[in-house]
Amino acid sequence: MASDLETEVQAIDRSLLECSAEEVALKWLQATDLPKEVYQHLAHYVPRIYCRGPNPAPQREDMLAQHVLLGPMEWYLCGEDPALGFPKLEQANKPSHLCGRVFKVGEPTYSCRDCAVDPTCVLCMGCFLESIHREHRYRMTTSGGGGFCDCGDTEAWKEGPYCQKHEHSTTETQEEEDPLVHLSEDMIARAYNIFAIVFQYAVDILTWEKENELPPGLEIVEKSDTYYCMLFNDEKAVNCTQKEAIGFATTVDRDGRRSVRYGDFQYCDQAKSVIVRHTSRQTKPLKVQVMHSSIVAHQSFGLKLLTWLGNIIGYSDGLRRILCQVGVQEGPDGENSSLVDKLMLSDSKLWKGARSVYHQLFMSSLLMDLKYKKLFAIRFARNYERLQNDFVKDDHDREFSIADLSVQIFTVPSLARMLITEENLMTTIIRTFMDHLRHLDIQGRFQFERYTALQAFKFRRVQSLILDLKYVLISKPADWSDELRHKFLDGFDVFLELLKCMQGMDPITRQVGQHIEMEPEWEAAFTLQMKLTHVISMMQDWCALDEKVLIEAYKKCLSVLMQCHSGFADGEQAISLKISGHSVDTIRYCVSQEKVSIHLPVSRLLAGLHVLLSKSEVAYKFPELLPLSELSPPMLIEHPLRCLVLCAQVHAGMLRRNGFSLVNQIYYYHNVKCRREMFDKDIVMLQTGASMMDPNHFLMIMLSRFELYQIFSIPDYGKRFNTESTNKDIVQQNNTLIEELLYLIIMIVERFSPGVGQVNATDEIKREIIHQLSIRPMAHSELVKALPEDENRETGMESVIEAVACFKKPGLTGRGLYELKAECTKYFNLYFYHFSRAEQSKAEEAQRKLRRQNREDAALPPPVLPPFCPLFASLINILQCDVMLCITGTILQWAVEHNGYAWSESMLQRVLHLIGMALQEERQHLESVNEENIVTFTFTQKISRPGEAPSNSPSILAMLETLQNASHLEVHKDMIRWILKTFNAIKKLRESTSMSPVAETEGTIMEESSRDKDKAERKRKAEIARLRREKIMAQMSEMQRHFIDENKELFQQTLEELDTSTSRALDNSPTASDTKLVALGPEQARVPEQRQVVTCILCQEEQEVKVDNRAMVFAAFVQRSTVLSKNRNKVIQDPEKYDPTFMHPDRSCGTHTGSCGHIMHAHCWQRYFDAVQAKEQRRQQRLRVHKSYDVENGEFLCPLCECLSNTVIPLLPPPRSVFNRLDFSRQPNLAQWIRTVSQQIKALSILRDQESATKRQENNSFLIETAHLLILLRNPYSESIKEMLTTFGTAAYKVGLKVHPNEEDPRVPIMCWGSCAYTIQTIERILADEDKPLFGHLPCRQNDCLTSLTRFAAAHWTVSSLSAVQGHFCTLLASLVPNEKNGNLPCILDIDMFHLLVSLVLSFPALHGQDFSGVSLGSGELHIFHLVTMAHVVQILLTSSTEENGMDQENPNGEEEIAVLSLYRFLCQYTGSALKEISSGWHLWRSIKAGIMPFLRCSAMFFHYLNGVPAPSEMQVSGANQFEHLCSYLSLPSNLICLFQENSKIMNTLVESWCNNSEVKRYLEGKRQAISYARESNKLIDLPDDYSCLINQASNFSCPKSGGDKSRAPTLCLVCGTMLCSQSYCCQTELEGEDVGACTAHTYTCGSGVGIFLRVRECQVLFLAGKTKGCFYAPPYLDDYGETDQGLRRGNPLHLCKERFKKIQKLWQQHSITEEIGNAQEANQTLVGIDWQHL
Repeated sequence: MASDLETEVQAIDRSLLECSAEEVALKWLQATDLPKEVYQHLAHYVPRIYCRGPNPAPQREDMLAQHVLLGPMEWYLCGEDPALGFPKLEQANKPSHLCGRVFKVGEPTYSCRDCAVDPTCVLCMGCFLESIHREHRYRMTTSGGGGFCDCGDTEAWKEGPYCQKHEHSTTETQEEEDPLVHLSEDMIARAYNIFAIVFQYAVDILTWEKENELPPGLEIVEKSDTYYCMLFNDEKAVNCTQKEAIGFATTVDRDGRRSVRYGDFQYCDQAKSVIVRHTSRQTKPLKVQVMHSSIVAHQSFGLKLLTWLGNIIGYSDGLRRILCQVGVQEGPDGENSSLVDKLMLSDSKLWKGARSVYHQLFMSSLLMDLKYKKLFAIRFARNYERLQNDFVKDDHDREFSIADLSVQIFTVPSLARMLITEENLMTTIIRTFMDHLRHLDIQGRFQFERYTALQAFKFRRVQSLILDLKYVLISKPADWSDELRHKFLDGFDVFLELLKCMQGMDPITRQVGQHIEMEPEWEAAFTLQMKLTHVISMMQDWCALDEKVLIEAYKKCLSVLMQCHSGFADGEQAISLKISGHSVDTIRYCVSQEKVSIHLPVSRLLAGLHVLLSKSEVAYKFPELLPLSELSPPMLIEHPLRCLVLCAQVHAGMLRRNGFSLVNQIYYYHNVKCRREMFDKDIVMLQTGASMMDPNHFLMIMLSRFELYQIFSIPDYGKRFNTESTNKDIVQQNNTLIEELLYLIIMIVERFSPGVGQVNATDEIKREIIHQLSIRPMAHSELVKALPEDENRETGMESVIEAVACFKKPGLTGRGLYELKAECTKYFNLYFYHFSRAEQSKAEEAQRKLRRQNREDAALPPPVLPPFCPLFASLINILQCDVMLCITGTILQWAVEHNGYAWSESMLQRVLHLIGMALQEERQHLESVNEENIVTFTFTQKISRPGEAPSNSPSILAMLETLQNASHLEVHKDMIRWILKTFNAIKKLRESTSMSPVAETEGTIMEESSRDKDKAERKRKAEIARLRREKIMAQMSEMQRHFIDENKELFQQTLEELDTSTSRALDNSPTASDTKLVALGPEQARVPEQRQVVTCILCQEEQEVKVDNRAMVFAAFVQRSTVLSKNRNKVIQDPEKYDPTFMHPDRSCGTHTGSCGHIMHAHCWQRYFDAVQAKEQRRQQRLRVHKSYDVENGEFLCPLCECLSNTVIPLLPPPRSVFNRLDFSRQPNLAQWIRTVSQQIKALSILRDQESATKRQENNSFLIETAHLLILLRNPYSESIKEMLTTFGTAAYKVGLKVHPNEEDPRVPIMCWGSCAYTIQTIERILADEDKPLFGHLPCRQNDCLTSLTRFAAAHWTVSSLSAVQGHFCTLLASLVPNEKNGNLPCILDIDMFHLLVSLVLSFPALHGQDFSGVSLGSGELHIFHLVTMAHVVQILLTSSTEENGMDQENPNGEEEIAVLSLYRFLCQYTGSALKEISSGWHLWRSIKAGIMPFLRCSAMFFHYLNGVPAPSEMQVSGANQFEHLCSYLSLPSNLICLFQENSKIMNTLVESWCNNSEVKRYLEGKRQAISYARESNKLIDLPDDYSCLINQASNFSCPKSGGDKSRAPTLCLVCGTMLCSQSYCCQTELEGEDVGACTAHTYTCGSGVGIFLRVRECQVLFLAGKTKGCFYAPPYLDDYGETDQGLRRGNPLHLCKERFKKIQKLWQQHSITEEIGNAQEANQTLVGIDWQHL
């Protein structure tokens, strides 16, 4: 089959390849009817090139299309060989000053917050780096694709529109010249012809709707009978495998369509019916078509042509202009018949792939040519309504719709203005928007259906219209033409219609009796309000810019409000209210019974405009033009007041039965996202009304609406109210309502919005920030969230933050915080109107605490307020009007007679605050007064007057003085004292200005005396408290002493134990410190035995660690590791057959053991683990949630610290005390020792041979026969310890080799020794990288772990098969001392010497059952160590790449240098002079010292833990001469070459045998690589300082599997730097029978199961371990405010924080990644449910 196919392809190709582009082009040039010729050519060839089979073959198609179809067009266009023609065009073309780079998905884009006209103006990375904006405040985001770089567009930037690349092109000529001048006449004609034909062809074929016939001119004679079944837009596939289905779905998702069948009509139609049947039950069945293959072919080529056109016009602006002309030219059918219109209007019928291709073409042609951009904008605006309606019905995302181009057009200020004036764009947009929200109720208000998913989807589409409106308004006009005014006000009219439909929507009625049954729909209305918030603000900004517009808008808005209120008082009962001799007529309206709506956009817009009248002073300049006299203040305040009363009643718990929808609405009403155009404007409206009314009348109407009128108007109503056994709830409700009323009055006298008070916008923001930071110090992002954003996503915070706060940088975790400056606390207002309940109480607590700390008065008086603007000046009188004084007096009266009334402390607190505000006002008035003004604000006089007869109530002042000493008001005393003090200060001020003599009251004297009394009282209390504390302390120390006396022996014992346990912490015991400390060999320091007593964390019993006791164990975690690896590509092919005896120096994969250091009895642990397992098995299969540990793999959490573990290590005494054989009586030298050991090995092998020859039963016979040689060792360990030795050994073997556990396997001891060596090596590297000394600086958990691990490895041979261990020793030794038996061992270059040393030392005891022939273990250890050290020296010399550089040689002819040189020459002689000549011994000695240092450090640690000899003090500090100290501790000569000289005889033969190995020869001839020493420490990859470099790198990364497609979640491996395509179906691979994502698959090759990745688009670090474990971790990139930005939502520039990156690196080096994941998953259960393997 395959061969047939190949021949067929060749056959086709031959006929096609013979077609010559040049000849075809010549034929065309002479043709009379060019379109016909071209169409015939296409009709003949396109179906023969495209769509020839079931699977697309893009490379072949592209190659042929270029040759047969596009080639002739290029020849025709250029009139010569295009290879020559195009470069000529490029040269003649003037480089464009527009960048116009179209963004790829995920590419970084930059917007300058200082210079961009709006946030949609962005630069590509190249332009940004070359521009001045680099130094400004900028935002960085990742593009969603589409959109292009605005560099060079002068309308997009306030300054610096050009980067350095595009600047040069603008200098020559500023005026617009015609780009066609650079082209010849012929060229223009030809270009026009060919463009017209191919553009027409492409548009026709793409918008063609018949499935079976071709457009006229393209029909073919021999029509084949092949069809495609095309699936559009989803992922149900016809009986195909999961893999294929995913492939289909991915393609459909990417291109919008995919063929699922290829064949004859029946075959395809059958597939179609299957799909239709399967999906007909869905809300939207899939779109499937059966199309003739030739149509599909022509469509594929049509797309190819559009891309080709885009490339061609890139060569010359002239060609671009011609293409634009062709596209915009009206066709024969009149309106909307140009090609551009045709494409636009059939946009929603095209599939995704076609859309993106032609959008790209529009961007690179029409939008890059300024003349045609304007023409296109007009077409777009005219068709706006149709395009939007198509989009709303369409199911593709906005970015695939032509409607998305609005952002490219409407954000250009000149185009936007032109479209408003010429095409009435504002009106069009708002009308289109309103057409989609057709559901109105009887009153003509919007009514929304249930907010289902489908509704929400539709509604989201409609909202994009609001976004367009925002784009149009975003740049404000500086100069207005009459036409613009006229059209803007037209738009404003329509906008008012929209708001009118919103006024009063979703009204709420209080639910009484039973709870509401169905939550009413509220989300849609609020979504609408949120989206419109910015538009409403921007409308006001536009109005503010022109006085005429403002006056007109104000009038229009007022008349619409009048319409909304018409019939306002109908049917309402009129009532008259009287308090304190004032009366007012109003209507009865109970908010708790009638309907109230939160949505009042018309009222709020009017409030905004009213403030603008004040701010722009129009109100004072043209009062005659304004309808201010027609205003009816009670009407203006009515609805906003009802809304605020509703909020108060919700707080009072009166609407509990209305369910959550109301709570949510109130929340959003106050929320920072909406409050600017909701809550804030309601307050302004009340201020507006109050400023035009008598304050007494205003307050009475408020009391009436709050339903509190009776309480304050009927004397003693409160007392009656309390005594009648009234419902507790009602009392509580009324109290809350009074509190809310007072709070509202405080807010109405506030004046921090520009236009109400004499403040500007920065004062307003400062005040917001001060109050946010009064709650607690906050991070930058929290502050930004708490401040309202404008339409450009700016809060204005940066400009003022320095003035009010100090920044504290973050540490290794956490984030930078802003703290409020001390001098700003005086601006704190406890009743700040944007505080929520919770925030208010937190702020109060924090501020009082602060004042107490600073030993200040704890009162929180109201801050001094700025003066009102003239339009609002009368508001001040609310504070001193009669009704206010009546309310104040009544509440104080309740507080004085506190048992008779129902009142609350917070009510009193608010009253005191209001009194404070009035006093501050009066003081300010007095201070700023001049001669002729009379101060009308006389609050102090009013509060010192007693009440009138008949009630004769005391004056407010007198009541305050009474309350000052009331015992039940401790908290408020400070505030009352402050009020009295201020009162006196004001009185003094009045007297000094002698404005009016005030009756002297005794207040001052009373206050003074009471203050002295207070002071004395406090002092006395403090003294009593001090004495009491002293007495208690004395009693306690007495009790302690008694206890110690009684329990003397107990304490003695504890102290002893403390001594013993510190031996584990490596203290130098005095006995050892006198002598020289040596860790091994004849001089080994004798260390006295120390008892070790430990406590089990499970049963709390103590036990001594002894050989014959029950086993004690540590929880441990064994894992495979590549942290030290120098070669990550090695994979163990067949672990069952793999031989781990020798570790290669590249340490490609090791086994690491870590522990948390918590100790248990072995049997306690066994019980605990069995319980964990049983619990897991009891849980039903379907209920098994993922756990952070995998019980089936033997994992569990440490019972104490919940650290992930998968086995246990037994605790053992030092092995030398068990086999106590430090007998150095007869010291053989190395040569004798090697001879003896070789004889032993020979004897053993002879015995073995005999045994296998006689095939007797395995072990017993062998042991009987060798009994005369080997007195069998009596295993000293107890059974339970032996069991634990086996347990840990098996775990190391199972994990390290990834095999099933098998304790009999001879490889178990090798894996144990290897894990011991590898763990020591990793810890030595960590210490070296941190420049820490070798001893004394390890955390005790690591120290304990190494001790136990080394002792375990030394004891493990006692539970292994003796012959296996002996065999290992023979093999290992043979690699250094060759014998006849063991051939085929790795050469000296391929052995990691430290692993070899550990294995040799730990398997050596097995060679001697007991001592014989006087060779003790001690001297054996030393000889092994010397032998391995010498092998390592030779290894270093062979691989050293010593360069003889001209560094100063300290001592060129010392003995070391001479010795090294002679050894080196000796090596040269053996290697047949393949080594390069080196004459400087000093360089050689230096490279030996550097290369052997890690080996010596590891050895020192190993022998220290093995033999328990404490480290000398000079090795516990880092300093010079570490090499000498190491040598003496390890009993080596400090001149290592002496070893060779002392044992020259035997060493010469050994060195010769090492050098003669064939592999060594190959290495020296350069035929293979070898590791050289010292090996560099592995680090994570270097990350760039600027995060956008990574984003850029990721945006250039294509998914390796799906043919150049952009990866959606590019993820960087931090260990090796590979970029992966994560979280996508395309890159899934199969691993151990499961489909896993690219990252998981990568961890198995790169980190043996553990991985650290950076998800570039999310700016998030990902830790993975195995298939089921993972967590996200904070990235090492911070912005200037010390915060990470996970998800790149904020877009602040991010830079690498080196300390945080080091922390991640340390986690990796310490093998703590798995533990970190475990902790994260335990802390956050949602992490457990994520399918980590798919990432």
